[in-house]
Amino acid sequence: MKLDTIVNQPVIEAERFVLRPLRRSDQGLIEMHTADRELARLTASIPHPLPPGYIEAFINRSQSDGRVQDVWAIDGSADGQPEVMGLIGLTRVDEGQVEIAYWIGKAFRNTGLASEAVRAMIAANPLNSTTIFASVFQDNPASARVLTNCGFQYLGDAESFSLARDATVPTWTYSLKLD
Repeated sequence: MKLDTIVNQPVIEAERFVLRPLRRSDQGLIEMHTADRELARLTASIPHPLPPGYIEAFINRSQSDGRVQDVWAIDGSADGQPEVMGLIGLTRVDEGQVEIAYWIGKAFRNTGLASEAVRAMIAANPLNSTTIFASVFQDNPASARVLTNCGFQYLGDAESFSLARDATVPTWTYSLKLD
């Protein structure tokens, strides 16, 4: 029996949920959400279909001491919602600089959940970052609105490879300077 690793990440409280480190018990809900083709196509890192063991390996990486990405579950269980409504993560890119990424399960989209999660992450600034970067696919204007509504500034166009699309996709890049 594998036990959850205790990860050195804070629990971040928001109004409707908490952001908490991933647990092995999250695997089923994460697999359920990420098996959605539409969700996978909105991300760079989720393949479709999901290969066996992909989410288990993702959780293991998120719990490792040498990780470059900290990942939190958007957990609404204290408010009668599911333990995993989405994920949000910070990837270290340079000293004081991180890239934020997030996804929201289909049943919880267009509810303000992503904006609330991004705002909570910015307010907590758990990695003591000076700049947060973000990138969204250009055919995902909802995620772009989340970023601009949270104070991010447009930097320019780029492109990123999408596992689910098996293609390079145009992106919009944003940044937020923290004081």
